[in-house]
Amino acid sequence: MRILPLLAVASVLAGAHAVLAAEEGQPLPPRQAWTFAGPFGKFDRGQLQRGFKVYREVCGACHGMKLVPFRALTEPGGPGFTEAQARTIAGEYRVTDGPNDRGEMFERPARLSDAIPSPDPNEQAARARFDGALPPDLSVIAKARGYEVGFPGFIFDAFKQYQEAGVDYVAAYLTGYENAPAGTTLAEGTFWSKYFPGHGTAMPPPFQAGQVEYTDGTPATPEQYARDISAFLMWAAEPHLEARKRIGLQVMVFLVIFAGLLYLTKKKIWSRANNHA
Repeated sequence: MRILPLLAVASVLAGAHAVLAAEEGQPLPPRQAWTFAGPFGKFDRGQLQRGFKVYREVCGACHGMKLVPFRALTEPGGPGFTEAQARTIAGEYRVTDGPNDRGEMFERPARLSDAIPSPDPNEQAARARFDGALPPDLSVIAKARGYEVGFPGFIFDAFKQYQEAGVDYVAAYLTGYENAPAGTTLAEGTFWSKYFPGHGTAMPPPFQAGQVEYTDGTPATPEQYARDISAFLMWAAEPHLEARKRIGLQVMVFLVIFAGLLYLTKKKIWSRANNHA
């Protein structure tokens, strides 16, 4: 009996949210078709490898991934690099280790057990390099970002098992740079991004056509770079996504079979009871 009042309140709140978004001129990121979407989705290995290449050649100059070890690149459900390839990739990075026998810190090539390091030694150095702005770590950025669609959209998303709001936002943000509208004043050192909250972002447009060379024939366009790095960041944020979906499906099948067996057992027991009665 209390459902209707709750739905009415939710409807009012959703309407208020929509008005707020319209007043701010904040469009929702377009939803894209991802191979890993839905209950049966899987990552595209080629796309993950291209995304990692984009990260190394573009994004890695400013952003680290301190929660992603190099060994994850070889694990099932990931980009599918061999152990030898991952060792070679790790060896191209330098990490600080120690202390040694003399009590001194030293640098060495990264190992598979090391996480992808930040390009800056610490947060203060990063802020100094970017005039006070701190480039965020990208390890879980695809899960840490997102947007709300309000009522009743979130109900439909629940039935569709839509979980890609974060990666949709990342892809839209990377390609949403435009000239600021007439009469708009941006703070010094910021750029206008259609999908960024408040629109003024300290990160300049990251991609240009042909910036990263693809060897598999995939178009080397900013839009493709954005999709590939976004998919890679989604994997980084949820490296066991495929295993989770596979186990979830197996559990649902088991529950359906188990429920059927319980029903047949109950029916047989009660039929006996009725016969005795």
